Amino acid sequence: MKRLTKEWAYGKDVNALVLRLVMGLSMFYGHGLGKMNVLFGSGEINFPDPLGIGVTLSIGMAVFAEVLCALLVTVGLFTRLALIPLIATMAVAAFIVHSGDPFGRIELSLLYLAGFVGLLFIGPGRFSVDHIIKR
Repeated sequence: MKRLTKEWAYGKDVNALVLRLVMGLSMFYGHGLGKMNVLFGSGEINFPDPLGIGVTLSIGMAVFAEVLCALLVTVGLFTRLALIPLIATMAVAAFIVHSGDPFGRIELSLLYLAGFVGLLFIGPGRFSVDHIIKR
């Protein structure tokens, strides 16, 4: 029975690693880099302002989450703390920005939201910088 418990724990750590890598890197490359180029580019910023805080601050917060926090999640550093802005960003995207859109437009935000919430619950796992620091 003890062996099964160890194998399960190891599997959980591998699952956390795979989820961190896929979620973090796809968020960074697929969404964060493009927004960062818009934020720091010379053109006009065309971005939703769903919370009424201004376009520049809205995209700045999205870039913070989708670039910095996504990279932190990828390496497993301050993982649970870094997940909070990502969860908030995906919740705003799914339930505010795309609220009136067809499901196909909301689906990706919901998938990211579910993955990030799942990571929040299972934690970074043994194959993370957080685990190395904890030791």
